[in-house]
Amino acid sequence: MNAKDEGLLAMLIYLTSFFTTVIGPLLIWLIKREESELVDFHGKEYLNFAISIAIYSIVSAVFMLVIIGFFLIFVVGLLALIFTIIAAVKAYQGEKYRIPISIPFIK
Repeated sequence: MNAKDEGLLAMLIYLTSFFTTVIGPLLIWLIKREESELVDFHGKEYLNFAISIAIYSIVSAVFMLVIIGFFLIFVVGLLALIFTIIAAVKAYQGEKYRIPISIPFIK
């Protein structure tokens, strides 16, 4: 697999997340992780990011009881959108990008 194909598949991990949240990125990662180190890296990074966003969303929902959660859930959603776009661009360029708010569960 050449570098351009690797970058495209790594980018698709992030772009499919807009439509299928976990299933699309998980399928791409499971199918191509053995063939490409870049796809393997970005697949793990996205899954860590998705788990982290889920945790942040649950915490924000709990904080909605004291009103601040309404602001937090908006910030979590906005950061998820921004970091997904940044990661997709970096992946297409063939760079390994660590999402700053991602907790490393899968190594």
